[in-house]
Amino acid sequence: QAKLVGSGGGLVQPGGSLTLSCSASGSSLRIWTMGWYRQAPGKQRELVAKISDGGSTNYADSVKGRFTISRDNAKNTAYLQMRSLNPEDTAVYYCNCDYYGAGGEDWGQGTQVTVSA
Repeated sequence: QAKLVGSGGGLVQPGGSLTLSCSASGSSLRIWTMGWYRQAPGKQRELVAKISDGGSTNYADSVKGRFTISRDNAKNTAYLQMRSLNPEDTAVYYCNCDYYGAGGEDWGQGTQVTVSA
């Protein structure tokens, strides 16, 4: 299993931007998808965006047109560019990766994103 290290969270004003990054290391398994889920207080964890090693992407409807996910396969690193942030985007964002075959998945430690004036 890989160790996922995320970074880039913080406090931003409504309408602002943040970029999250997530790096995977320490596994011999081939990573299929990388992405982020988020969990706001009192709510279930939900998918934000994910990207396959082939570049296919999947976004939550609530972030389409505002968030862009990208990936550097050589570095096993994914990036989530978040624009036009609003208070509803406030949550802990968890990096996630899925492995090919029966390799399962791994989670990062979570990073807080707070959108507030």
